[in-house]
Amino acid sequence: MKNKRTKRKLVAEINVVPYIDVMLVLLVVFMITAPLLMQGVKVELPAANSAPLDNQKQDPLIISIKSDGTYWIDENGTNIANSLSFIKDRVAKVLRQKPNTPVLVWGDTAVDYGSVVDLMSQLQIAGAPSVGLVTEPSASQ
Repeated sequence: MKNKRTKRKLVAEINVVPYIDVMLVLLVVFMITAPLLMQGVKVELPAANSAPLDNQKQDPLIISIKSDGTYWIDENGTNIANSLSFIKDRVAKVLRQKPNTPVLVWGDTAVDYGSVVDLMSQLQIAGAPSVGLVTEPSASQ
């Protein structure tokens, strides 16, 4: 009997299943760690030499910080001075009733940066999706 050798054709394909497994594991790791890496308060800062905001459908909720560190909230045209916890509760109440209400912070130039950060983090906890910082227009406009 003659020993016949059959030639097998070489397969030039790459098995991609292990690479897909590794990719999915990395995707899960990055999805879990990405939110943990973000720190700070989400704010929408105005750009330099920006134009004024367009007329909005709702009146904004204005929170002010004076140079002595007192917090003020503008309600129906009257300013009320109170604690940060009171203002947080009041903002949460307004945002529950009108969720699209813009929240703006007016800060004195002499206010401590930590006070502004504390206010903005409390506003974020109260449910404000974004907080705008009000500035004076620059002289070059």
